[in-house]
Amino acid sequence: MKKRENKKQSKFKKFLNKIGPGFITGASDDDPSGIATYSQTGAQFGYSQLWTSLFSFPFMATIQEMCGRIGLVTGKGLAGVIKKHYSQKILFFCVFLLIIANTINIGADLGAMASAGQLVFGIDFIYLLLGITALTLILEIFISYKTYAKILKYLMISLLSYILVAFMVNQDWTTALLSTIIPHFSFTKEYLLNIVAILGTTISPYLFFWQASEEVEEEVSKKELRTMGNGIPKFKFQDLKDLRLDTLLGMFFSNLVMFFIILATASTLGAYGITNIQTADQAAQALHPLAGNFTYFLFAIGIIGVGLLAVPVLAGSASYALSETFGFKEGLYRKFSKAHGFYGIIILATIIGLVINFISIPPFKMLYYTAIINGLCAPPLMIIILFISNNKKIMGNYTNRRLSNLLGIIITGIMSLSALALIISLLL
Repeated sequence: MKKRENKKQSKFKKFLNKIGPGFITGASDDDPSGIATYSQTGAQFGYSQLWTSLFSFPFMATIQEMCGRIGLVTGKGLAGVIKKHYSQKILFFCVFLLIIANTINIGADLGAMASAGQLVFGIDFIYLLLGITALTLILEIFISYKTYAKILKYLMISLLSYILVAFMVNQDWTTALLSTIIPHFSFTKEYLLNIVAILGTTISPYLFFWQASEEVEEEVSKKELRTMGNGIPKFKFQDLKDLRLDTLLGMFFSNLVMFFIILATASTLGAYGITNIQTADQAAQALHPLAGNFTYFLFAIGIIGVGLLAVPVLAGSASYALSETFGFKEGLYRKFSKAHGFYGIIILATIIGLVINFISIPPFKMLYYTAIINGLCAPPLMIIILFISNNKKIMGNYTNRRLSNLLGIIITGIMSLSALALIISLLL
């Protein structure tokens, strides 16, 4: 019996060890901003947009696998590859938009975490905001990469709270299942714009930069590469298989959580006609009288947990992109004293995000502006990712498969139309 238990434990440990950048990337996508978008979806449209969670999964997995593979094969982050092989104008355009979007997103996420903490613990918003900001910076700057990666894995557990919430309230499972499998369209401005918002939230540029760079971080930690951005990685074919499995599981988990957030809010907020949800903490507060104390507590705690996961990812992806653009020494494996520029960008982006909370911009508008910028930035980046991942001079024998290209082209076209829809909506 003990031998069997030990074998099961060793298999589980091996599985946990294979969970890496792909899974962390997927989990960070369900950040407080994403929770707000999915809560609004369930509240306003009920079960009718549940199909988007199933629809976005293969496309999200495909694009993120490309980004991870680019990092694994080249030993460089996405910005480093673009800088070496493509126009600097394209690089500066993409990185500039990424920095703006990420900084606003950091601000919105920090505010949502502090508001959720205020609901649960009753501590003043400002103290929580300052405390959470300090904690995220300390973890990212002063903790070693291996330890930090483990912390991020544990923080992913907080997302399970949203799955529990969905099972703690009454559901019309037949309608929910049919709405997931059979897409429902309503050609109203509100319905279409919300789909655009969902796509902008699930397929975001910061995820592209983060996963590519984190795969390189993993190579450095495994001693398959000496430093980020220098040399040819000595990765194994098993690393590529692990990357694909890790990414597939990460994106599946991300979309699964998205599904359950929409499900939970559709059967509670939507069912009771509470349709104007602008932030994640508002969704938690609105759930309180409808679903009870424990459900409300789980929802609020989930916001804090996933925020602690997402804010470092947002700040880190911005820093990777800028550091590679300007040639700074980069990497979470480096100590602060060896990478002042890299960590300086993380600190600056996080502090600007903190300051945004003291400007009189409504949180929902901040999220809306972020979605617009992400929507504009994603399509050109996805085109570049497709070019890079099909370029034999860059990728050698590890270029895209036909299915990857097909899915990549389809979602790039959809995201391009989404960006156009955002622009038209602003002009009308």
